[in-house]
Amino acid sequence: QCVTTLEGHENEVKSVAWAPSGTLLATCSRDKSVWVWEVDEEEEYECVSVLNSHTQDVKHVVWHPNQELLASASYDDTVKLYQEEEDDWVCCATLEGHESTVWSVAFDRSGERLASCSDDKTVRIWRQYKPGNEEGVACSGTDPTWKCVCNLSGYHTRTIYDVAWCHLTGALATACGDDAIRVFEESAISVAAFLLWPRGNSPGRAVTLHCSASVLSTSVEAEPSRKKRPRVSFSRHMSLMARAVFPVSFLE
Repeated sequence: QCVTTLEGHENEVKSVAWAPSGTLLATCSRDKSVWVWEVDEEEEYECVSVLNSHTQDVKHVVWHPNQELLASASYDDTVKLYQEEEDDWVCCATLEGHESTVWSVAFDRSGERLASCSDDKTVRIWRQYKPGNEEGVACSGTDPTWKCVCNLSGYHTRTIYDVAWCHLTGALATACGDDAIRVFEESAISVAAFLLWPRGNSPGRAVTLHCSASVLSTSVEAEPSRKKRPRVSFSRHMSLMARAVFPVSFLE
């Protein structure tokens, strides 16, 4: 049975998400807002905050797996993070880099990394750096900083609508408008990609590649060759090893 109906948004509600505690519910809408609702022991819902940080439709909301940190994805090409400060919710970070609508975001099991996918056909991995981190990433006061550490481009030919981490293995899956699902896996020193074609073709041989990488930024690009077979090109920044498994062979 329907126990309650929450009203207040002025346009389509696009996404809802429960906080790990079960006492907070986040909603987002085409009205450009994110709402945070609190539910008490008597199952009474109260809107405790209306967040208007985005300038366009908000497509998706997701909670951090073990703390009250909320992320949202929007048509304004950004990801925003929110936390509670002095009995009110505020935007504590804006992640910029995508060149078109961000459709979905997902935290990994630890909550230290956030994946975002976009209409620009890329997936970005953002990492949280806390004050005093070993990498020397600057933080503002006691607040952590989020930096893009990986940009996966060239694997998708259309909009990427959803992204999800496996909390058991750490694999990352994407859902794309080109009818394919892709699964990315990372080893201790590499990023691996497994391409699942919609027609049921089985993956081919594994190829070890060099990818461009630095402490704060990794770029992995796959480009089609003139023969319409995947060519994977990597600029050399830092010598990290990446392993990609595709159902076709690579051109040298």
